[in-house]
Amino acid sequence: MTDRQLIDKAFEAKKHSYSPYSNFTVGAALLAESGKVYLGTNVENSSFGATICAERSAICSAVSSGERKFLKIAVVSGDELCPPCGICLQVLSEFCDENFVVLQLDKGEIKSFTLKDFLPNAFRL
Repeated sequence: MTDRQLIDKAFEAKKHSYSPYSNFTVGAALLAESGKVYLGTNVENSSFGATICAERSAICSAVSSGERKFLKIAVVSGDELCPPCGICLQVLSEFCDENFVVLQLDKGEIKSFTLKDFLPNAFRL
């Protein structure tokens, strides 16, 4: 799967966002080592702590399906950078090494980052 295809799948997921409070829609497409792609979108809740981000939505779907190894994730909101939040980065670090790839759009250009770029000192047991 190409980076562009993964970005496109993230935009597909974004269409299903439930974000009535922020109107900030996010989509994620997570590529597992198996080759399967898992989609996720943000799902808000009036009790804001119960809100789940697109990245965690995708990883929960993948883990629930038995996946444990991942290659990269595309995260999009629009045409500008939409980096994962700290909680999402920590959850990703549970299953992915520091070289795991996070794809983003920056004014239409695909940018590639590693998990270590965003979370240089991940908490690990």
